[in-house]
Amino acid sequence: MGVSKTQLFNTQQNELAAVAKVLAHPARVAILQYISQQDACICSDLVEETGLAQATISQHLAEIKKIGLLKGNFQGKNLCYCIDKDRWIALQTLFTNFFTRIGKQCCT
Repeated sequence: MGVSKTQLFNTQQNELAAVAKVLAHPARVAILQYISQQDACICSDLVEETGLAQATISQHLAEIKKIGLLKGNFQGKNLCYCIDKDRWIALQTLFTNFFTRIGKQCCT
């Protein structure tokens, strides 16, 4: 959808669509699953874990970071990532509200 059409929709609709677009790639889902299961920030395990090239992982991390799901900091020369728990909960609420507010009526 072109940028000029987003004004037709409310903030929640635009946010939900943007997040869904990022989560629509299986590599990003796998990356988020791996990071969310770690007890500490991860720095370089993703290449071994996913089998993807470092450049590809970097592109996926950038997309995930755009929706605010990752925090990152430098440890030496490495950029290390962890899940932003507050944003994770906010997005969980956004999706829960979307899926639970669907009407109970159905055509049969």
